[in-house]
This record gives sequence, C-alpha cells and structure tokens, in this order.
Amino acid sequence: MVRKSGDVSDAEMEVLQTLWKEGPATVREVSERLGAGKNRWAYTTIQTLLGRLETKGSVKSNKTGLAHVFRAAITRERFLSDRLLELAHKVCDGTTMPLVMALVDKQPFSADELAEFRRLLDEAARARVGKKTRLNH
Repeated sequence: MVRKSGDVSDAEMEVLQTLWKEGPATVREVSERLGAGKNRWAYTTIQTLLGRLETKGSVKSNKTGLAHVFRAAITRERFLSDRLLELAHKVCDGTTMPLVMALVDKQPFSADELAEFRRLLDEAARARVGKKTRLNH
C-alpha cells in the first residue's frame, strides 16, 4: 500500500531532513550524515528508508551513475503545508483556525516572527480583496 507523502515514519523523517539540510546524497553519504560516527543504522536500513520515501514521492533518485543520488522531491514548506492541511481535515473539520490558535496560545513568538505574521496576514487580506474585485467585474 502506498501512503501519502506526508505519512512518513520518524526514521524516514530523519532521512528526509538530512536531504533538506545538506542536499542530495548517496545512501552512504546519508548514512554518514545520520550516523556521524555512531553507526546508528545499517547501510541497508538507509537504503530501505530512501526507497520508501521514493515510493511515497518525497524523494527522487538519479540512477545514471554507479551510486544512486537521492534528493528531496518535496520542499520542507510544501511538506509542512500538506501535513497541516491534512491535520485540519482530520481533527478540525477542515478549518485551520484551531491549528493557528493552538500555536499562538502555546508558543512564544519573537517580535520578528509576529511582524512576519502581520505581513502575511496583510498580504492574504489584499489577495482576497483583489480576488473579490476581479470576480465582481
């Protein structure tokens, strides 16, 4: 059964995060990045995790060389957006407001983060007004 790209295990997430942070890599390079001398996972385990991520569409590989090079096929931002929307549909009847309110209520934000939120909200409001204006003409 093929799962949605957002439906990844904790181990798969670690592999995907290393590709986001450090870029494309072979299985051996991913293993070295994750193990950092600790030999956390066997080479074949990393290979299996990358294969699963590729099946889910989260990772792509270039198989033209001797060693396959894997890269993230989805950005961290897109992945997060997809997961949050999925959570909103499952938990909040499709509305995102409870998710936003939970973050605002429980997370201390810096002045810079709050300014960025305001900018994004203003931008979203302008986009909605522009969309309504175009629809009315």
